[in-house]
Amino acid sequence: MKYYIIAGEASGDLHAANLMKALKKTDANAEFRFWGGDLMQNVGGTLVKHYKELAFMGFFEVVMNLRTIAKNLSFCKKDIEAYKPDCLIFIDYPGFNMRIAKWAKIEGFKTHYYISPQIWAWKENRITAIKRDVDKMYVILPFEKEFYEDKHGMPVTFVGHPLIDAIADRTPVDEADFRKTHQLNEKPIIALLPGSRKQEINKMLTGMLSVVKTFSDYQFVIAGAPSQDPEFYSSFIANENVYFVENCTYDLLSVSHAALVTSGTATLETALFKVPEVVCYKSSWISYQIGRQLVKLKFISLVNLILNKEVVTELIQGDFNTERIAKELSSILEGPVREAQFEAYHELETKLGGPGASKNVAELIYNSLN
Repeated sequence: MKYYIIAGEASGDLHAANLMKALKKTDANAEFRFWGGDLMQNVGGTLVKHYKELAFMGFFEVVMNLRTIAKNLSFCKKDIEAYKPDCLIFIDYPGFNMRIAKWAKIEGFKTHYYISPQIWAWKENRITAIKRDVDKMYVILPFEKEFYEDKHGMPVTFVGHPLIDAIADRTPVDEADFRKTHQLNEKPIIALLPGSRKQEINKMLTGMLSVVKTFSDYQFVIAGAPSQDPEFYSSFIANENVYFVENCTYDLLSVSHAALVTSGTATLETALFKVPEVVCYKSSWISYQIGRQLVKLKFISLVNLILNKEVVTELIQGDFNTERIAKELSSILEGPVREAQFEAYHELETKLGGPGASKNVAELIYNSLN
């Protein structure tokens, strides 16, 4: 079978790469052409465009790049027509993928969507287009199945969460070697995961680092995002108790005692590594006010959303200040709050359905085409 896959972000590159590996095991004749990243390219096939060329985040950045986005959409359609795949597989990235799906459905291509757009958080009206343009939807969060089927009458398949496989398949790191390689001392590690975009990192990392002097018995280690140049982080490492590691977040989490994490997928990754965390989020006042009107959720972290209760503290906007960060971080370094998070993490893993998401999706796609 010929598969055309579109992933527009680093997380999509990871999950698509694991899906491609599973498809190769399921379909001995699997061929791939894709938009994605280095991880997908390492599996094999033809990389059409790297996700680093597609990373237009935020309203103004999108508006400024409308011409480029339009050219990419046009090029993608022509590329699909020339390749004539047996099916298209969309990995999240809804702004682009839903436009291609609409066109592809009209053209008669099979459309499969793995990792649903978060329409349960905002833009719920996208359900109309999804029901019209997507043949098969594979969801990775347990409450998404209820959202689609009970609320909107659209059958979907819950396949489990691919992060469980991604974490399980990694090569374990030796803590002593990790500390030596990155010139870390013997103090317990507090991981800082400030996000992946420059504007976001600038805002979040400044706040996170404001408590460094309060915790002199620990060392703070910044997880560098693969999308950013390591030199970008150099201005933040002004304290002797702050360190930086590049493109090895999972290794860092595996040896960390606690973490400060910007809201997003990283909150779930941190929980699956069983690292107690404080979730942080801050944007401009205008963006925050707009977000409050658009997003109607009880929580912002995936951990709390999946468990439907407050397990990890969320410091949002005004609460993301030095005093509150220090207080909440202290509470997870030792004591009952830390132990309560450990207990909840085991419940979380059970709810996520265990390992096998990539294998499940690969078999479902292959069988549907046969």
